[in-house]
Amino acid sequence: MIPALIQLTPDPIAIHIGPLPLAWYGITYAVGLLACYQLLVRQAARFGQNPALVGNGIVVVAIAALIGGRLYHVIDQWPRYQDDLLSIVLPPYSGLGVYGGLISGTIAAIMLTRFYRVSFPVWADIIAPALFLMQAIGRWGNFFNQELYGPPTSLPWGIAIDCAHRILVYPCESFPEATTGFQPLFLYESISGLVGLAALLWLGRRHRARFRPGDFLLIFFMWYGVVRFGLEFLRLENWTIGGIATAQIFSTVFALGALVIFVGRRLFRPGLPPRLPPGSADVEATEDALEEEAAEDMVSEGGPV
Repeated sequence: MIPALIQLTPDPIAIHIGPLPLAWYGITYAVGLLACYQLLVRQAARFGQNPALVGNGIVVVAIAALIGGRLYHVIDQWPRYQDDLLSIVLPPYSGLGVYGGLISGTIAAIMLTRFYRVSFPVWADIIAPALFLMQAIGRWGNFFNQELYGPPTSLPWGIAIDCAHRILVYPCESFPEATTGFQPLFLYESISGLVGLAALLWLGRRHRARFRPGDFLLIFFMWYGVVRFGLEFLRLENWTIGGIATAQIFSTVFALGALVIFVGRRLFRPGLPPRLPPGSADVEATEDALEEEAAEDMVSEGGPV
């Protein structure tokens, strides 16, 4: 086996501020949020929404996602925390489960849109590219923690993992640190996030009128679900239910659920018009036509107008 291309085995702690360590994982999370904020402000303006809502919204959703992601991780790694419960909440800590964060973050976003009385499907499409961006940046926190890697590989982009961060089946005695590279699963997810980001931005700028509000978030769920499902085959010692990786179960639910909604809303509600670009001269006419159609339906059914 040839030496790993990425020989760096970083310290998870960047610096110490007094007695408190500042972890690279937290830094990548913060950098990701800052980048997402910049993107969301631009996306909101492009979609004809109020960019001022992003500031408070991203804080609420990020905290909700952090709690949900942390809860998912703790359940996943319960043997690691069961004898030291304070380590769940006290720094330094690392480890977030993406699906836990997606569930709690989505619930928070729905509640926020209801509070501000704005359309959740429209804001879901604004947020979707930022989810890809957060994934692309945040996964590098796993690199600094020397986690989220797969089996040994002879590929030139294999990464070195020091002995302290190896899972039990890959001891340094059998797999020397100097010559053993591992599959960088974090890198694959990061690259997938960048590609997904570029795809959604391109669709949003060139073909948005062909999609319905909420479609971009559904595309994210399908995209990430398929990628994560495949990568789980390369992971060992992951959380399983009935012998099946829990992440694959969630991936299947997210991807198939999103696909059913994406296709079903076209099969069973084909009369709905596609989304029109902000500022289009036909937007008001289309909205008026829909209101008139709804009123006529209520009259024909004997309901109030």
